[in-house]
Amino acid sequence: MTDLEKHVNQPGRAKLVKDVRAKIKELGITYIYFQFISVTGRVVGKGIPADHWERTAEKGFQLVYGSTANLFLDRHNNYIGYGPEAMELVGIPDPETFVQLPWDKRVARVFCTCFRNREERVNPGGHLTSDCRGNLRIFMDEFKKKHGLELRVGTEPEMMWLTKNEDGTPSGKGFSKPFCYHIDQFESLRPVFMQVIEYANAMGLDMIQGDHEDAPGQLELNWTYDNVLRNADRLSTYRQICAQVAREHNLIACFMTKPFMGVSASGCHTNMSLWKGGKIKVNKLGHKSLPGVDGVFSYVEGGTNTFMPDTKDMQMPGKIGLQSIAGIMKHLPALTALGSSTVNSYRRLWDQGFWAPVYADWGYQNRTCGLRVSAPGRFEYRSVDSMHNPYLLGAALLKACDEGISKKMKPAAPESRNIYEAQKAGKDVKKLPLSLGEALDRLAEDEVIKSAMPDEMYKVFHWYKNDEWERFLGATTQWDLDTYLDCLP
Repeated sequence: MTDLEKHVNQPGRAKLVKDVRAKIKELGITYIYFQFISVTGRVVGKGIPADHWERTAEKGFQLVYGSTANLFLDRHNNYIGYGPEAMELVGIPDPETFVQLPWDKRVARVFCTCFRNREERVNPGGHLTSDCRGNLRIFMDEFKKKHGLELRVGTEPEMMWLTKNEDGTPSGKGFSKPFCYHIDQFESLRPVFMQVIEYANAMGLDMIQGDHEDAPGQLELNWTYDNVLRNADRLSTYRQICAQVAREHNLIACFMTKPFMGVSASGCHTNMSLWKGGKIKVNKLGHKSLPGVDGVFSYVEGGTNTFMPDTKDMQMPGKIGLQSIAGIMKHLPALTALGSSTVNSYRRLWDQGFWAPVYADWGYQNRTCGLRVSAPGRFEYRSVDSMHNPYLLGAALLKACDEGISKKMKPAAPESRNIYEAQKAGKDVKKLPLSLGEALDRLAEDEVIKSAMPDEMYKVFHWYKNDEWERFLGATTQWDLDTYLDCLP
């Protein structure tokens, strides 16, 4: 059997397909978005009437391979990743992700796994390696089989709500004032964030807290952590929700990392821990009848957190936690290409004084480091911003942790001082890459992190991001004009 056939015929899937049909009838669904994730984290796919659910669940739909690269052209007018001669991928829906869209209850969405075409001469029906979501599932399952551990992740997705001019163009201004944690500024965006929370609750996100951050119109809303794949799905869902709420309120939901200088950028800190055991439980989130299948509203609970301290020192993570830290620290330069994946990401690192992680070090509650132990039992990977693709980063973090655990690596001593003070005292601390080009070079040298993007995935990612970097280098900006326009004679 091909990978595609194994996926379609995996145990229990036939029942899930029937469960979706029952939900379609119960909820009155007439249309479904069949969606997957591109190399940059965009949501792409097709819409298909719900009457065709069973056929699509078995046979899938076809779409050009280049859709995994947003079907964009590079600076030489070539399609990124795949040319027009390439065959079409096959998208197979994962019924456990089926949920109704709360803003139009006639419509539902379902995530898909992508495969090579059945008629390919080489590896027909094989996993499409440029499917970042499919890759993450494979690596998550391999990691669990090898180590008996599951990576659980909680993200802190900062983003900004920007206003528009009367003609609908961006005004370049945030809705609120840049006052961090001020309830009055949080209150000014209450109609917006309450709508986001309502929609998020209807799509399986167990929202737990939120606040106004320290940039204009900047909010952070958080949900309960879960395994790395479901959390990535929820982050993608959250971005879709914000885009819809922006349409309803005539605002712009901005996930650009650094739209304003002189204030904080939008990070997306990733809190992580490795667990043994645990059970999956359905969280109804106040719903009498779920507006989707159980899997969307399921969270893993309990088990043993291997990052918890195993000595009297309550600040020191357990052995597996230290080994994982060592693995991630070794690969921080390459990981930066995935966590800070745009040219604009590095404005965050150059605009000093806003706690952005510039240095390749780790410590306890130390926000000047790229990695910090934020609480007993978890650590926070800080070199990641709001534009990152969580499926790519999740797979790379698994690979880094795998090396650290497999080789029983030990990290250097944690830094408790402010890094700037430590440097004044004589400590030699390396900086993270400070441009997308440098980060891509570090990634090209790192076989472990590249293994998280097997075969065509790395080809597509490198092509896309190298083209982005070259476009930037070849562009005349407002800074060029302001600096050089009248500099002579």
